[in-house]
Formats: sequence, structure tokens, C-alpha cells
Amino acid sequence: MRVLVTGASSGIGRAVCERLLADGHRTIGLARDFGKFPGEDRRFEAHPIDLADLDRLPTQLQNLVAAHPALDALVLNAGVGRFGTLEQFSYGQIRALIDLNLTSHVFVARAFLPTLKKAGRGHLVFIGSEAALAGTAQGSLYCAAKFALRGFAQALRAECARTGVRVTLVNPGMVQSPFFDELDFRPGPAPDNHILPADVAAVIVQALTMRAGTVLDEINLSPQKKVIDFGQKSSGDGQSRV
Repeated sequence: MRVLVTGASSGIGRAVCERLLADGHRTIGLARDFGKFPGEDRRFEAHPIDLADLDRLPTQLQNLVAAHPALDALVLNAGVGRFGTLEQFSYGQIRALIDLNLTSHVFVARAFLPTLKKAGRGHLVFIGSEAALAGTAQGSLYCAAKFALRGFAQALRAECARTGVRVTLVNPGMVQSPFFDELDFRPGPAPDNHILPADVAAVIVQALTMRAGTVLDEINLSPQKKVIDFGQKSSGDGQSRV
């Protein structure tokens, strides 16, 4: 397979790339910075792109479509975590969060979908969140973006069914990853308090390799015990991004 992965340098995105490469697949990674994940495998192609820069993104995506006209799948994973009461966010912060967590995914899907439909095959995998299933205090903006992404994926599933293009939504619970490095909470340390990025990657690869004609529409992953540790923010402004 030839798979494009956004948010490829860290967390779930990196785990997906590593799993795909280990299984022998060609992988195209998109992220702001690959300094911590150079991806030295010859089957890995890194593209440093800031998906939050929506003004430049259409042209960058057009170039990617031209360079990779025969992709088999896209894993749309890039995102940012920012939490607090609504009035704590500036208008610029609100737009930035929605731009990355929702609109960038719409842009990427829009860019590649015509080619996938024309080929009569392909797979879009969106990384949602348990925040798409129930609203929570301090999470109004993040939940709003993830709820919207869930609706977008469901609508695309209906639109694409006759074209041979599959659409899957994966909603992980709390994942032990750099997503929480700049936040003041994180999953508990016990093995049953969190999901590992590799767990999510395994589910994604399973969805991608299902028999043609069968679709895993929506997958919810949860740690067996939900435990949240507070007061461990390391630095920064309460934002974590991949």
C-alpha cells in the first residue's frame, strides 16, 4: 500500500508510520517538524507542512496530489489539544484550534478524494476522539471540532459508498503520547489507564487491510480503567500538538 499520514512525526501518527513501514508499505508523512522522527527508511517520504496554515495549504496539497496520484489510503491524524472554559480563549485561538482539528482534515480529503473516486478505490481514515462522543467541561472547542469531524466522516461514508472509497473513523480514549506533554492532565500511569499509540496503529492497519467491500465504519478505543492525573503540566501554554 501507499499511505499518506498527517501528524506523522509524533504520537499516533508516528506509530502508524512505523507500523506501516514494518509491514512493508510505502508511507508519506506530513508534519510541521520531523526533527525527532527523521524516518530513515527508504520507503518513507517526509513532507514538512504546517496543516494549520490554511492559506498555503491548497497549493501544497495540489502539489502532493500531483506527486502521489496513486495513493491507496490517507490517515488524517494531525491535531492540537487545548482545554479551558470558552471565555479563556481568544478569537485567534478559537480559529486556530478549529482550523487544525477540523478544517485541515476537510482540505486534505477534498484534495485527494477526486483521484480516489476516479480510481474506484481508496480509504480515508480519520482519527477522532472520545471527545466526539460526549461533551465535557473545559473541552468545548476540542469537542466541537471532534463532533464535527465525526459528522463529516459519516457523511463522506454515505457519499463514497458507491465509488469504492472506504471511510473509517477511529475514536481513541486517552493515549499515552506527547499529546499531553504541554497539558496539565494526562492518563494514569498503570497499563490499564491508557491506550498506547501502537494500539491505535494496529486498529488502523486492520481497517486498511480488511477485505474489499467490507468497512470498519467507526471504532471506539478505551483504556479499561479511566484514570486522569492532574497537575503535571511541563511547560508551554496548555497546548499539545502533533
